[in-house]
Amino acid sequence: MFVNTTLCYLMKDDKYLMLHRTKKEHDINKDKWIGVGGKAEPGESPEDCVRREVWEETGYRLGQCDFRGIITFVYRDITEYMYLFTSADFSGEERECAEGDLIWVPQKEVYDLPIWEGDKIFFRLLEERSTFFSLKLVYDESGRLTLAVLDGEEIE
Repeated sequence: MFVNTTLCYLMKDDKYLMLHRTKKEHDINKDKWIGVGGKAEPGESPEDCVRREVWEETGYRLGQCDFRGIITFVYRDITEYMYLFTSADFSGEERECAEGDLIWVPQKEVYDLPIWEGDKIFFRLLEERSTFFSLKLVYDESGRLTLAVLDGEEIE
């Protein structure tokens, strides 16, 4: 099964807007901290999807957003292509999210939160690289990261 999703990290004052996933039943991200985003709908481009998802989950309208990379997640029989964006250009009034709590977290503190191991890799890439990247992350049945491949080269 193939799934297309988007993820966006909104940024201001050296902080990321993080979503603490606590409200949905049967959520693979239950109790994890992630950015905002979700599954693409038929006919949507990644840009359409990220703009819609950010609006639905936060109440913010994106202005300029930067397409930073594509993450390929492999888990069980699922391959997910996640289009990763960042944006410091947004407007509107933040509202409550139906999937969890929205909290502005200092960028250096995200590594201390309960996040997926692979997320630590792409946070580092967001900090260190201005160029587009492709990252493949393979997880086992227990949710443990077993393989990470950056731009075609295996990394540790």
